[in-house]
Amino acid sequence: MLNIFAGLFLLIAASSYSPPVDYEMTLAGNFGEPRPNHFHGGIDVKTGGVEGKPIYSISDGYVSRITTGLYGFGNAVYVTHPDGHTSVYCHLRSFSPSLQRLLRRWQYKNASAEADIRLRATEYPVARGQLIAISGNTGSSTAPHLHLELHETRTWNMIDPLDVLAPFVRDSLPPMAHAFMACPVAGEGVFCGSSEKQSFPFSSHALTGTFTAWGKIGLAIWANDYSETTYNHYGVRETVLTVDGREIFHSNVDNIPVQRNSMVNSWGDYNHYFRTGVWFMKSFLNPGTRLSILRTDDAKGFIDICEERNYNICYTLRDIHGNTSSYSFVIRGERSYIPAAKPEASGASPMKWDKTGMISLPGMQLVLPSGNLPDDTFILPTVKEPADGRYSAVYSFSKRSLPLLRQAELSLAVCRKMDNPEKFYIVSHYDRDRFIGGRYSDGWVTADIRELGASYELEYDDRPPVICPLNQQSWTTNSTIRLTLSDDKSGVKSFRGYIDGRFVLFEQESRSAVVTCRLKNTPIKKEGRTRHLKFTATDNRDNTATLDCDLIY
Repeated sequence: MLNIFAGLFLLIAASSYSPPVDYEMTLAGNFGEPRPNHFHGGIDVKTGGVEGKPIYSISDGYVSRITTGLYGFGNAVYVTHPDGHTSVYCHLRSFSPSLQRLLRRWQYKNASAEADIRLRATEYPVARGQLIAISGNTGSSTAPHLHLELHETRTWNMIDPLDVLAPFVRDSLPPMAHAFMACPVAGEGVFCGSSEKQSFPFSSHALTGTFTAWGKIGLAIWANDYSETTYNHYGVRETVLTVDGREIFHSNVDNIPVQRNSMVNSWGDYNHYFRTGVWFMKSFLNPGTRLSILRTDDAKGFIDICEERNYNICYTLRDIHGNTSSYSFVIRGERSYIPAAKPEASGASPMKWDKTGMISLPGMQLVLPSGNLPDDTFILPTVKEPADGRYSAVYSFSKRSLPLLRQAELSLAVCRKMDNPEKFYIVSHYDRDRFIGGRYSDGWVTADIRELGASYELEYDDRPPVICPLNQQSWTTNSTIRLTLSDDKSGVKSFRGYIDGRFVLFEQESRSAVVTCRLKNTPIKKEGRTRHLKFTATDNRDNTATLDCDLIY
């Protein structure tokens, strides 16, 4: 019956939607895949590993927005549809010719390479299958592809694009489970004689061995979905866990509020992923995990093994096409000693997930708003006194990565006076140094942070960026000006170029410190005479560098 209704829904959806490409649609990634700090918000449509494929609107509507350089999307176009959805096409090389002209007019009118153009419903209507863009590799893309998102226009909740495009993706393979993880509650349960988390592979769909447990435990599962058209693996759309035939957990990964995006870290076992690169998705809820895509019984998905008998466990996995697989095993209730929970490290500060918390050390204050943690947590703040010439002590709060669900407020005291305190900012040290920013007031700098596993200190930046011309002698023959921008402190925030006092568009080359101006695409006409270029670059502490030079054009 499920497959009948699913097929009917997909048939209706197909009548008003069509693929964004003119070849068989295969996916490098699907909607809702767990990623660090976010769900994958769309589908990644393959473009054969190359740029330059035509991209079409998936349904009737109107172009409501065009952006460049925002959210890691690179070049992106938004199409609003009359059924209450908006589709978003990202990492584009360029737009359709008419949209490209509209973009250029806006950029020159606003003297800005970074664009965010909003359009009314009557300004740019499009039909299903109409060319709107050319595929590319811009923004945070790591290889050429189309990232396609679908949102509820009113709420901006993230919708699975395969809700309307599944008929155009060939897939007859069911999801596959690789392993399950047993997670005894500290001080309340044991599994196979241990109070530690343990994982066990699925060597078959029905494991023949019997596992023992006593007390309160949770389960988690590592699983992926697949398609016969590609080697890629995907996230699982639907997961159901039953105990003795009774459903205790159900996930359906669709319609995710964007403000809940970071809760992927609390649904999945983030610590395990951080160590291994493998997501075990929990079949129970931490108290601070508030995701409407997850449903549990009154026990929040935890299993109380309190009788000496067999408990029959079954996972059912299902994809958008209705392909289904099941995995089962038995847990034998066996009365066992349950050790007390391990004490926290000396100096650790308890933080309640549903209470605002504050940590203060000399020269530092951290405020964690309520709802910032998925569960009650102990935080271990440490301080490293400032080295000679530094502007503050160095503070850390966790020995491992500990991302927050929302922003926390960190304030650091300045311990070295400088001429212009507005040039202070907070920097985080982790896998790399990151500019956090901050606001200076009365000897303190305050900024918002999202990761307690990093260390933080103050930096000071009163040096402007560095601008270096590239192959200046070839600018005239190639009709292209190329410059490199660098700033080893707060980082480049913006740049702008003028020729003979007229704005000309410079664009940053993808994943590069190089900015380029193609003179043939500017209002400046080639006349073979001396022109004056003025180019400015500003960093995140508002230090500005200027390049003044002449060229023949």
